[in-house]
Amino acid sequence: MSESAPMFDLTPTEEEFMTREVMRRFAAEEMAPKARAADEAASLPDDFLQKTVELGLNFMPVPEALGGVGAGHQPISNTLTIEDLAQGDMSMALAVLAPLAVINTVMKWGSSAQQARVADTLLLDQFAPAAIALLEPGLSCDPANLSATAQQQSDGTWHLSGKKSLLPFGPEAKLLLVFAKAVSTAGESLGTRGFLLAPSLAGCSFAREQYMGLRPLPLYAANFSDVALPADAVLTDDFNLEQFLSLSRIATAALAVGTCQSVLDYVKDYVNERVAFGEPISHRQSVAFMVADMATELEGLRLMVYRAASQAVQGLDCSRMAYLAHRQAVKVGMKIGTDGVQLLGGHGFTREHPVELWYRNLRALAILTGLVVA
Repeated sequence: MSESAPMFDLTPTEEEFMTREVMRRFAAEEMAPKARAADEAASLPDDFLQKTVELGLNFMPVPEALGGVGAGHQPISNTLTIEDLAQGDMSMALAVLAPLAVINTVMKWGSSAQQARVADTLLLDQFAPAAIALLEPGLSCDPANLSATAQQQSDGTWHLSGKKSLLPFGPEAKLLLVFAKAVSTAGESLGTRGFLLAPSLAGCSFAREQYMGLRPLPLYAANFSDVALPADAVLTDDFNLEQFLSLSRIATAALAVGTCQSVLDYVKDYVNERVAFGEPISHRQSVAFMVADMATELEGLRLMVYRAASQAVQGLDCSRMAYLAHRQAVKVGMKIGTDGVQLLGGHGFTREHPVELWYRNLRALAILTGLVVA
């Protein structure tokens, strides 16, 4: 390795190690045991979100002057946290992480007034829901060419119109960060910009959506009809869409790593305990090789995600590695989910085992851009 090559150190810091212990314990005790009941009820456990406040995630990136811890933007620590929470349950993890995505984005690209607003609204003793509205209904959504528009008025204010989908919390959110194509008073495109607003504003309406996976997560379709916003609602001119998307892709890939780890851990025990023809089915090469392939592909994906997060921490251009990690997460996540169901045989098709739940959630990886941000 040349002297100028960036270091890629996988050794967790002491703080990261302690944080992971807390997150893994929370995922094992408060998330995994409740995941099936939450999926059946299509609702988060009543006391779950309030318990997440004790984790202090929202306080970490916020400056001390605004009531936070002042740790700053930490893509590696965020990635590890996302992975650990996803190992408990992806739907619950997304609910916990949706407000943090808003905080991370505003602390990085928001004005001082916007940062103060976010801190005052979301850093509370009670869980305060918030979410990013990026995705739009339809066959595809190009973040660089959104259908939703924000038209700038002669007095500097904005009028927002458009539709969004896969929006966590919807009308229950305290704050929404809505992305739209900004258009100047002269009719010129200013590119994709983020707008901070309360969902209670006139012109905002919401309808609950239902999907095959992520059933406990309250997801909504949103319609913004000529919503009037003040001039200071828009993120600063420093906003970098490609960097934002890269951080979201890293976070989404970390969700895949955590969920796939749950699948692997479960099927590994299952094939060792399931006896057929007088011996564990793991003694058969076809089964053992499939489990080995799952472990190999998962470890490769994990390293890609960590490398992308490492580049982000160092201030390097992580767009290529983040994109590759996300693409691999969609591919590997689907394969590990499918193979996990297959290894359980007929049991894989039943709801007696959680693998089918993980499979359904992993199907969502390709359409989660913007919901989480590392």
